[in-house]
Amino acid sequence: MEQYEPDRLSPAHLAAIRRSLRNGRAAMTRRSVLRASAGGALTLGGLGALSGCGIPAAGKSQGGVSADDHSAKEKVVKFSNWPEYIDVDDSGKRHPTLDAFRKQTGIAVTYTEDINDNDEFFGKIQPQLAAGQDTGRDLIVLTDWLAARMIRLGYVQKLDASHLPNAFANLSDQFRSPDWDPGRAYSYPWQGISTVIAYNKKALNGVEVKSVSDLLDTPALKGRVGLLTEMRDTVGMTMLDMGKDPAKFTDDDYDAVLARIQKAVDKGQIRRFTGNDYTSDLSKGDLAACVAWAGDIVQLQADNPDIDYVIPDSGYMTSTDNMLIPNKARHKTNAERLIDFYYQPQPAAELAAYINYVSPVADVKPYLAKIDKSAADNPLILPDKAMQAKSHAFRSLSAKEETAYQAKFAKLTGA
Repeated sequence: MEQYEPDRLSPAHLAAIRRSLRNGRAAMTRRSVLRASAGGALTLGGLGALSGCGIPAAGKSQGGVSADDHSAKEKVVKFSNWPEYIDVDDSGKRHPTLDAFRKQTGIAVTYTEDINDNDEFFGKIQPQLAAGQDTGRDLIVLTDWLAARMIRLGYVQKLDASHLPNAFANLSDQFRSPDWDPGRAYSYPWQGISTVIAYNKKALNGVEVKSVSDLLDTPALKGRVGLLTEMRDTVGMTMLDMGKDPAKFTDDDYDAVLARIQKAVDKGQIRRFTGNDYTSDLSKGDLAACVAWAGDIVQLQADNPDIDYVIPDSGYMTSTDNMLIPNKARHKTNAERLIDFYYQPQPAAELAAYINYVSPVADVKPYLAKIDKSAADNPLILPDKAMQAKSHAFRSLSAKEETAYQAKFAKLTGA
């Protein structure tokens, strides 16, 4: 029998979440707990402090440390994920796709929603990983920049491709080979996250917004523009607007982008830098337009016909939350089978229909259409090839770059 953590939210809160899950509320919940991650203590100098506590510097860990695999005898996998980031039945206590996995494989899943912040979770498991100990988890989900750090530190195991036939065959081309994990040797995406421009048509009152330049320069939008506190999203979108490549930029490119944003800040163009809380201001019209996360827009459009979005001609930013197997995991093969299960089109469709994120599974559309045709036709959930071609990923950063870039961005945003 599967085991689950008891609900930690109030009954009223849980009821509200369940009422709106079909409209993408889960995406809002997921991003609201993530928003502080990239600007946390570890990225603003904590890496140096951790090194002083005996954590190996990037690239100096032995890496890929396996344990005796007990998968054959112990039919269980211990899976840590973010809150509200998986399908839930009407009772709010069971996850239909995990039930299906158990029926298909005989493997039970101990599912725990204990990842509320990337850096916070890293701080929780790092001492065990640095000491070469089992974290008590077989599978974890981390955002790409932290996944890159975990791989760089040698804290996760290389995947056995023979256990991942569906994953290898069905992974969308858009996510196949990030620079921090070429060929997906150590990770597979759980879901994709798109960053776009959103606007309130009523608040715009005829003003046209098609680009980041429109956000930063249009006088009629002064004081009614929002940018994100997530550095990679705000900087990446501005970088694209300036004709620079987020996958290949230099220190000078980065500084030029910050200067561009600073100019808009100085003239009062930017109302504020926000996490997920921009959604309320956008719905009310206090923000006329902003850089936004696609999962939020799916939900907002269901509640407010004035909300719309645009993909700039210059492109948009894409990131991923990724499944990884930490060193010393006791049930590596079982974890790989769970990864592979979610790359079958049917469970992938069920997951996408429920949480409204970008599915990383190719050819899932006909399966999703049988569950929710509007979701299957929504490019914010299933980007078509033209939209995929406009997606860009922020390049991986060295520890030194990460600290320096985050410090500069924090100064710009007033964090």
